Amino acid sequence: MTEPPGLSETERRLWTAFPTGARVVLGDDRPAGPEPGRIVRAEVIRQLLLGGCEPREGFVPAVRLVGAYIIGRLDVSGGTVEHELRLEHCRLVEQPDFSNARARQLRLSDCRMPGFDGGGLQADGYLSLSRSVIDGELRLPRAQLLGGLRMNGTEITVTDPAKWAVFSGGLVVEVGTFIRDARITGGMRLVGARMNGGLFMEGTALRNPGRLALDAQNMIVEDAAEFSRGFTALGTVRLRSARINGILSFSRAVLDSGDPGRMALHASHIYADELILMPERKIEGRVSLSYSRINLIMDLPATWPDELYLNGLSYEILRGGTFRDRLNWVSRDKMFHLQPYEQLAAWYHGMGHDDLARKVQLAKLRTRRRHLANPIGKAWGHLLDWTVGYGYRPWLAFGWFAVLVSVGTAVFSANRPQPLKPPDERPDYHALVYTLDLLIPIDTFGQQQAFDPSGWSRWVAYALVATGWILATALIAGVTRVLRPN
Repeated sequence: MTEPPGLSETERRLWTAFPTGARVVLGDDRPAGPEPGRIVRAEVIRQLLLGGCEPREGFVPAVRLVGAYIIGRLDVSGGTVEHELRLEHCRLVEQPDFSNARARQLRLSDCRMPGFDGGGLQADGYLSLSRSVIDGELRLPRAQLLGGLRMNGTEITVTDPAKWAVFSGGLVVEVGTFIRDARITGGMRLVGARMNGGLFMEGTALRNPGRLALDAQNMIVEDAAEFSRGFTALGTVRLRSARINGILSFSRAVLDSGDPGRMALHASHIYADELILMPERKIEGRVSLSYSRINLIMDLPATWPDELYLNGLSYEILRGGTFRDRLNWVSRDKMFHLQPYEQLAAWYHGMGHDDLARKVQLAKLRTRRRHLANPIGKAWGHLLDWTVGYGYRPWLAFGWFAVLVSVGTAVFSANRPQPLKPPDERPDYHALVYTLDLLIPIDTFGQQQAFDPSGWSRWVAYALVATGWILATALIAGVTRVLRPN
């Protein structure tokens, strides 16, 4: 096709350079306004991308433009872009529209634009918006980027609370998604995204306080999801039902919901091979790992939030924190649940630390007792705890038994009970044996039926009989786990 009429000198340079893919440099910086000699109409770029100029044999045609002030709307929606587009240090006055287009490689780096619409875009190469400034919404719903997505150093700002800074649903990115050192204000939506080459957001700041900073429900990531090394989220990071076939890392990150009553990290129902939850400082806001399956968890006790939901969480390996730290870890849920304690006890048991596993079970029952509303249930729980440690410390019963035997022996040695039978029909009296007969709920030695205490020692005898029954009941209930809630 011949050169269309009405081209400016600058546009003619671009038209002439297109067949060979030569760069057209109009300036080495991003123009602030319509400077003479740097203005290019978007219509001219659109015609070149959609085959308006014949390619030259032996060359790869492309639009490579540097430092241009682009007026009009670059609209190739629904079209097939056979050639590479590379814009550097350009200013786009209107939002470019690549929705439902098929393209090769798109690179708009160090540019400024009022938004970008790539909904349904299919790109054989990568889409790069690195170091660009976008004053509006970046839309990528249903986009398929086979060569990857690059947004390193990108700044996106949306002030309308009804809109997202980055909006996508069902986004598919092969090779890798690189959003390092970016600044995104207004929230980022990656619901249902599939990142087959990993998601790397090191050093990126997401700002949407009191709202969702990142919504990545049902996202699937292969390799690694790196929210680390300076990653900052002011607002909620929601990864509910995400699947990370690799490492999910929050190493040296900052997580702050912007509201203590909101979730800082909502990662329930997720699957991950490894979770590194070692942020730069304490997490501000609540964290949920409920009903998630994580093979390895690495975390730091000093950075745990005040409220941590672990009900239903399963894991194979824990790293970081002492035994006391882990007991504190499972108790940070304001609602009592058995499963976190059972999971922790099973982990210690699997590690060969049966003594620690028993301590976890004991802590579980003590915590459950504190949440009981029934005062009788609380009192019985205290009794089981003091006497036999809910069955996990049966030696306590023998300790109490020994103390009572000593007291009874001393009392009935000083104040000998009166005989009830003739000498030839009763056993010889012995204070120790008599005390044992009172404490043991069955008539074992025949002393209790042959002698009757008198005076104040009678009340000691009654107390020993009642205590014996209580100790026996507590020991049986504790050791056999009759009253265990599970």
